[in-house]
This record gives sequence, structure tokens and C-alpha cells, in this order.
Amino acid sequence: MAKTWDEINERIASGAAVVLTAEEFAELAADVGVSEAARRVDVVTTGTFGPMCSSGVVLNFGHSDPPIRMSRITLNDVEAYGGLAAVDTYLGVTQQSATRGLEYGGAHVIEDLLAGKAVRLRAWSSGTDCYPRTEIDTWVRLDDLNQAYFFNPRNAYQNYAVAVNSSDAVLHTYLGTLLPRFGNATYCSAGALSPLLNDPTYRTIGVGSRIFVAGAPGFVAWEGTQHNPNQQRDEHGVPVAPAGTLAVIADLKRASTRFYAAASMTGYGVSAFVGIGVPIPVLDEDIAATLALTDADISATVFDYGVQRRSRPALGRVTYAELRSGVIQVQGKKVPAGPISSLAKAREIARELKRWVAEERFTLAEPLQRLPQPGEQGVKPLEIRAEEAI
Repeated sequence: MAKTWDEINERIASGAAVVLTAEEFAELAADVGVSEAARRVDVVTTGTFGPMCSSGVVLNFGHSDPPIRMSRITLNDVEAYGGLAAVDTYLGVTQQSATRGLEYGGAHVIEDLLAGKAVRLRAWSSGTDCYPRTEIDTWVRLDDLNQAYFFNPRNAYQNYAVAVNSSDAVLHTYLGTLLPRFGNATYCSAGALSPLLNDPTYRTIGVGSRIFVAGAPGFVAWEGTQHNPNQQRDEHGVPVAPAGTLAVIADLKRASTRFYAAASMTGYGVSAFVGIGVPIPVLDEDIAATLALTDADISATVFDYGVQRRSRPALGRVTYAELRSGVIQVQGKKVPAGPISSLAKAREIARELKRWVAEERFTLAEPLQRLPQPGEQGVKPLEIRAEEAI
């Protein structure tokens, strides 16, 4: 039994589509079998909500009178990129405040804009004949901007690492605080609810896919940076360590602080929690079989962040069911485990996207181009070399 994209979209448009979250679909498949679940269900929704450092926004301020070509820009004392056109900028979430350091950064500026707050815009220029102003100091709100949209180079990481620390020192990392001598383990994934774990070989998620980004309708714009389809995979075809990623785009003006939150990671820096949801069409039983996987079926690799090298030692695998239990085994030792992502919020995203599809007729988009597939590309390291070696 197979369905087409057009058939599923026709059912969505008519209000006849059957839509379940990934967790609901797995329960149905366990009850009636994968084949029958594939026959009954048209769309399965996924979700994830965790820190996604490779995120940011493109902003256009419009022209002042007299106009200025902004070459150095700050928003609430957070530096934004000044190397675009006269009044365009890119603000990354991890850029830190010049005055407040780790407490405030680009992620917080974006959150303030989403909350309707005014932010202080300061910009400087050497001045030109067509852009004579050399300095500007003003306040802007989100509604004042011509364009404001997310462009996130790397979101929704497919099966990120489980982190532990074998060293004798406390480590502050992008995966949170790691206690010495395997004092704890942290992870960052919605597990069986996570978008790319439900489409592990990128059959339905690709360039042009319509998705949920921080509460706004958005698109997959390209493969994400560090996309690595060649990661080792299990018997279900699911990667067992960090693999695929998505570059995404969406209108900031339609997003919500309900699904976006700034964060300051102790001893590490600024990041942003971004909600991503992807609807997956149940085209056939092969897709349904992956959608039916549970946390007990999906494993992640434990890496030792106490070894401060590019290639950290892998210390085995654990299932997401084991991680959710709160205790895992690492080298024969019981280690407390906790997430830095929110499963509750991921569930909320999957439910909200389900409502979009079922009630708001949010149709699906067949990818214009597939993401790179296993065997097509990997991830290259940055080697340190002298000019003479080139």
C-alpha cells in the first residue's frame, strides 16, 4: 500500500487527513501493526526543542534621513554583522554583549524583539557621498523592521552526542555542566519524537520542505552545516551518533516566545532554544516502520568530553529509553542522566503542528532537492598547517 504526496495533500485540503504525532503513531503501530497503521494514517508530526547555537536572524532597518551605510552595528550592545548592504544585518544567537558578557547576547535580542520590546540600534560608518551619515543611535521594535527572518544554518541535529566527563575537573560545555569522574551525563534530543530520527535517510525531508520554526511556518532551505549522512547506522537505518542537520528559514514576525527562548549556558556562552517541527507523509510501509520506532529502539553514543580533542573517545551506546530513565551505565558505573532539551516542549510542538495540518490545512511540500545521502559526502576537519604546506 502506497500513497502519493498529491493524494495526502488532497486529504489535508479537504479536512479528511488522519494526523498523529510520532508518539501516537508508534502506539497505534504497536496495537494494530505497521501495515495497518500505514493504511490508516496520512501524516505524522515530529518536534524538538533544544539549544541550537547555529541560528540567527536577517534584519532590514530601512533608511534614515540622511541615510547611512552601516559598517559597524550593535543591538543592545550586541554586535551584528556589518558586511552586508547599507541597512541589512545578520545577528547570530551566540554573539555576546559587549557590556554584559555571558548574561546577554544575540539570542536575547531576538527574544526581546519577539516579545515586542524596543532594542537600541547603534551603527557607525565612514560616510560616503550617497550615505553621508556617519553615526546613528535609535530604538527599534520588530514591527518597525521591513524584513526580519530566521536563517539558521544548523538546526535539528540528528541524534546528538551523550556527554560524560572522565576528568577530575568540572567542565562547562554546550551540553551543560559535566561533573568530574563520570558524575553525570547530559544529552540533547527528543529521541523518537525528533524530526530526522523519524526520516533517517531523508526520504521526505529536503530542500523546500514546509516545517515549523519557532512557532512560524518555515522551510528547509538547504542541508545544515556539518550534515554527515555517512555516520554509522543501526539495523533500522538510524544513525547512532551525530549525523544529518537542517538549514531552516522562517518569518521572525510570525514566530513566538512560546517556541523560542534565549539561554546562557554556565561557563560556556549564549545560545537559543529553537522549536523545530516537521510533518512526515506516511507514503508507504517503509516510512511507517521508522515512524513506529520508540525510544527503546533508538540508540545514541556516549562520548567522553573529558578528553579535549576533536575526536573524543566513544564509550558505548545507550537507548533513549535508558536515558529517559535517569540512569545509564558507563564503563560499569551507574551515571545520572538528564536532558538539556525539553521533551515536554517537543511534544507541544508536535501537537501544534498536528493542529496546523488537521485544522489549518497546512499542506506538505515534496522536497525540491534531496539532502545529501549516505555515501555522498562526509564532514571534513579543519587541519592546522603552514602556508608552505599548501
